Amino acid sequence: MADITKRSEDHSRWYLDVIQAAELAENSPVRGSMVIRPTGFAIWESIQRILDDKFKELGHVNAYFPLLIPKSFLAKEAQHVEGFAKECAIVTHTRLKSTIKDGKASVEPDPDSKLEEELIIRPTSETIIWDQFSKWIMSYRDLPLLINQWANVMRWEMRTRLFLRTSEFLWQEGHTAHATAEEARDETLQMLEVYRWFAEEFLAMPVITGPKTPRERFAGAVETFSIEAMMQDNKALQAGTSHDLGQNFAKAFDVKFQTAEETQEYVWATSWGVSTRLIGALIMCHSDDKGLVLPPKVAQRKVVIVPIYRSDEEKELVLGKAKEIAEQLKPVAGFVHIDDRDKMRPGWKFGEWERKGIPIRLELGPRDVGNNETVMATRHDCNKTTVSLDGLAETVGETLERIQRELFETALKRREENTHILETWEEFTTLYKAEGGFSYCHHCGETECEESIQDETKVTIRNIPLHSEDEEGSCIRCGKPSKKRVLFAQAY
Repeated sequence: MADITKRSEDHSRWYLDVIQAAELAENSPVRGSMVIRPTGFAIWESIQRILDDKFKELGHVNAYFPLLIPKSFLAKEAQHVEGFAKECAIVTHTRLKSTIKDGKASVEPDPDSKLEEELIIRPTSETIIWDQFSKWIMSYRDLPLLINQWANVMRWEMRTRLFLRTSEFLWQEGHTAHATAEEARDETLQMLEVYRWFAEEFLAMPVITGPKTPRERFAGAVETFSIEAMMQDNKALQAGTSHDLGQNFAKAFDVKFQTAEETQEYVWATSWGVSTRLIGALIMCHSDDKGLVLPPKVAQRKVVIVPIYRSDEEKELVLGKAKEIAEQLKPVAGFVHIDDRDKMRPGWKFGEWERKGIPIRLELGPRDVGNNETVMATRHDCNKTTVSLDGLAETVGETLERIQRELFETALKRREENTHILETWEEFTTLYKAEGGFSYCHHCGETECEESIQDETKVTIRNIPLHSEDEEGSCIRCGKPSKKRVLFAQAY
């Protein structure tokens, strides 16, 4: 196994090295696409399971919609097509024509199979879903309609990085329809809060919630809200979004309902989603120079036991005790893996489980069995302690809770130490030429000013923190009046 580059030397290389060392994903033969390996997909399954349960608790149901969307659908909502036009992959033919020359085969689209209407590989599903909603919604009795789908999407990205930005990725996308604007806004904010809850309670990743600026809104939305997290290199990562779509898609696809007063009204809509980008966020928020660090609540393997022995007699003794321990730990840790691979040194196994981020490793040898104890190694702080086998389930349960809590506290402390309140352009440029971080600054709200800041410094407004108080001030860049501070950062 190759060494992992230190974060201090090359953060981008470190990130890719951690993914490789933990066997999370790798590049596919198609540029910009990735193969998610079992270890990485297990994290996605944990994310999926937790969020899916929460969505259903709130009344949402799952459905599935086609991967291919008629090109004309995308053109029905003007802002939407403008926002995604440069990222779309298009299907033009239905079959290939092969030829063989000099023993070599070549293929090309069969000209006789050209489609009358080309198809878009979904970059997002608003258009295909709202076409269906036009058939499903007739009356106020059909509302609210709360749909979610787990799917893959494709956006033809120019600059790609595993998990963070790939041409094809996995996500969930919620799509809801409501009778009033107030209900739609409540849904938008409710799902934003779900994402905040998940990021902080399960990924141990503190986030800042708030609306995006008009320049950064989702194509076709009235308002876009995001959760923004700070990574270890002080850059921001947008980890989830929730959109109030107003009546834009309802009007584009003529989705009306009959009210209780027997009038016809357009419905009000939302959409919201998170993706496999969350795995990238998790890596960059918690991992270290030894490899992956996983919060226990999203680790499918929370505990691994590494038995240590030299003879068959010791092997029988240690493995027998390891199986007893694994069974005892099920209520607090779920399935406990026993690494009983032969002809592999314990030290190599220790390193492998460190690279893969398993929260707790138990080392068990014949002397430990005789002393009724085990060595417990905690991944997040790389500490080892000797603990009694009596009450081990309680000890492990408490330790898992402590790991989860300390990961969040460490990430929150890092964010607080690297968040600044700035008043002048000189302070702003000095900060972002050096260590960077989050900054709260006044901004005039004008798109031209926002663009000039990004062009000059590569710093963007991440969002306008929710529930922040009004405060009179002057724009950090142009000096025009401002009523509120916004969150600035360099971002992925």
